[in-house]
Amino acid sequence: MLIGGAAGAQQYPVMDMIADNVIQKYQQSTCEQLWPRKGKPKTQRQKEAIQMLHNDPQMRTAFINKVAGPIVNKMFEYAG
Repeated sequence: MLIGGAAGAQQYPVMDMIADNVIQKYQQSTCEQLWPRKGKPKTQRQKEAIQMLHNDPQMRTAFINKVAGPIVNKMFEYAG
């Protein structure tokens, strides 16, 4: 898995930067802080990043593989 993550970072440097920002947001925020952000409109930059992931299935897979673990771990922290 680490090898695949490293390869994804080299292949998609912009995606890697976006994923790192998403991971950092989840790690540094409480669920109470994250919940109100969910309903807010997306910035133009966020819309462009989402569109980029929609248009490239391989990049989307690399992104999901990178952010899934930290996000799910955050969910488990507050599930109990």
